[in-house]
Amino acid sequence: MTRVAAAPFLAAPRLTVAVPPGRHGAPAVQGEPVPAVRDDVLAALFASHAGPLTRLAGLLTGDRSVAEDVVQDAFAGLHRRWSTLRDPELALAYLRTSVVNGSRSRLRRRRSERERDVQHVPDAASAESDALRNAEHAAVRTALAGLPRRLREVLVLRYHLELSEADIAATLGISRGAVKGYSSRGLVRLGEALRAAGEGR
Repeated sequence: MTRVAAAPFLAAPRLTVAVPPGRHGAPAVQGEPVPAVRDDVLAALFASHAGPLTRLAGLLTGDRSVAEDVVQDAFAGLHRRWSTLRDPELALAYLRTSVVNGSRSRLRRRRSERERDVQHVPDAASAESDALRNAEHAAVRTALAGLPRRLREVLVLRYHLELSEADIAATLGISRGAVKGYSSRGLVRLGEALRAAGEGR
C-alpha cells in the first residue's frame, strides 16, 4: 500500500490570504479568512487521491521518494492558489497537471536513470496494455523510463490512471488527436522495448 506523509498544509484550518480584485476592480482585501470548506475539500482530495497521484509520479520519475515530494508540492501549490481556482471541481485536474509538471521538473534535474533489473514479461495478446495496468513489473518501469517523455506521460495517464482522451488532453495541454497519436506510438515503442528486454535474458 502506498504511504504518503500527512499533508502539512492541513494543520491550520483557517488562514489569511490576499483576495484577488473583484469584478469591478475593487482592491484586494488583505487578511480576509479563507472559507473552511477549502480545507475540507483538500483533506478529502488528499485522502482519496494522494495514493494514485503518488503512483503516477512514481511511474513518471522512477523514484518513490521523489514521487512523494512531487505530490506534496502539488497539494501545497493547490492550497496556495485555492483563492484563484474558479471552479473547485477542477481541483483534481489541477493536481494531475501539477504532478505531471513536477515530475518533468525533477527529471530535468536528474537526467541519469538508475539501472533496474529486467524481469521477463510473458508474450501474450495485448501484452503492452496488460503490462501497463500492472505497472509493478520492473521490466515495464524500465521500458517506460526509456520512452520519450510525452509518450510515457500519455501511456501512464491512459493505462494506469485510466483517464479518458479528453482528460489526458486537458492534463497535458494537447489535443485529443495528439493523445491518440502518442498512445498508438507509445504502445508500439513499449512493445518493442519489452520484447527486446525478454530476448536479452
